[in-house]
Amino acid sequence: MLSAKRNTAFFFKTLLVLGFGYFFWLMLEITLEYIPYNPEVSFLMIKQTEVLERPEYLSFFYTHVYTSIFVLLSGFLALLRKNFGVKNFHRNMGKIYIFLILIFAAPSGIYMGVFANGGLLSKISFVILGFLWWFSTLKAYLLARQKRFKEHKQWMWRSFAFTLSAITLRMWKVIIVYLFHPNPMDVYQIIAWLGWIPNILIIEYLITKKLI
Repeated sequence: MLSAKRNTAFFFKTLLVLGFGYFFWLMLEITLEYIPYNPEVSFLMIKQTEVLERPEYLSFFYTHVYTSIFVLLSGFLALLRKNFGVKNFHRNMGKIYIFLILIFAAPSGIYMGVFANGGLLSKISFVILGFLWWFSTLKAYLLARQKRFKEHKQWMWRSFAFTLSAITLRMWKVIIVYLFHPNPMDVYQIIAWLGWIPNILIIEYLITKKLI
């Protein structure tokens, strides 16, 4: 029985790693679209008003895009809670994750949320997401400093739930467009909320059931 449980746990961990690896690769491909610097590619093509009228917009945009890919990777590696034979690997990945979010990724995400497509509903969602992302990461950091590691772990999972919205909102977008073919602006309003609310609800459920 114990062996079966271990095999099941190993299977799900392997599935988790492979699943993350696949979606991380997709996110990396999206990031590489913006290298070299070109303000007239991909998503920026529909943000030309901001690009032309707000000189700071591109700085915030590229800050968010370039740091978020490292946030995804470092956060995932930190949550695996393994050192892989490298001294303090877990701790250092966590430090990189927290630093990038608090200083770069979340603040730039909040700024971009103010100019999100889809009208006021989308803007509100992305700004809330940015603040919750920043706060949950700060809380995880402060708890680690206090050596309250169980709570630190839970808040890191909350933070990573918000981090994963970069992936899940794109998944929902594909599903919704394929099934319902809605107006593009309606899609933004839907995925703006759907991209992160289910994530955090799942984590809260797992925490309540003491599975995290």
